[in-house]
Amino acid sequence: MDWNALKLSLLLAAATLGVLLPLGVWLGRLLAWRRFPGKVLVEAALALPLVLPPTVLGFYLLVAMGGDSQLGQWYQALAGRQLVFSFDGLLIASLIFNLPFAIQPMQRAFEAIPIEVREAARCCGMSAWRRLWRIELALAWPGILSAAVLTFAHTLGEFGVVLMVGGSIPGETRTLAISIYDRVQAFDTAGAATMSAALLAISLAAIAISYLALNRVLRHARHD
Repeated sequence: MDWNALKLSLLLAAATLGVLLPLGVWLGRLLAWRRFPGKVLVEAALALPLVLPPTVLGFYLLVAMGGDSQLGQWYQALAGRQLVFSFDGLLIASLIFNLPFAIQPMQRAFEAIPIEVREAARCCGMSAWRRLWRIELALAWPGILSAAVLTFAHTLGEFGVVLMVGGSIPGETRTLAISIYDRVQAFDTAGAATMSAALLAISLAAIAISYLALNRVLRHARHD
């Protein structure tokens, strides 16, 4: 077992989730309830990672963050090292690649909240923050939970974008998925099998917890 790769994968998944969870709530609400010019294009752009091959997206991210790009040069001047083939670059790539997995379930959850409920809360004098906390998040939380689980599990298993942007630097960019690939290339099938089983178990546990929580909500709703 490559424990450093497992630790890095969990750290990357947690950091990605920590950024995308509040961003997904904000964008999900915005896309669910606002109408503005170009909304369809925004939704299409956010959904692109679902249909683009990971290597294509990874290539464009590699170019956008490379040493010849403005972003890459700015980061190198600030941090003293290149953005690509670093954990920071890996995190940026992970955030972009996981946007649809975080935003779309939340958008659908907020769209399912009846407009009458929001208007009633507004008429009762509730502030925007209290409406969000007491009404909207309380009703949309199954979608938020689904988004969180999908984002976390998908980050753990991502390979193509991670390889393109981060490479396979031990302790820096070598995630568990990359380590499995390296073990297979080295004909270490036993090591690859152990790490694959660990990744499978973690992903299965995350999805099972999500389903368990959703089933409890449905049971409480039927009793009420």
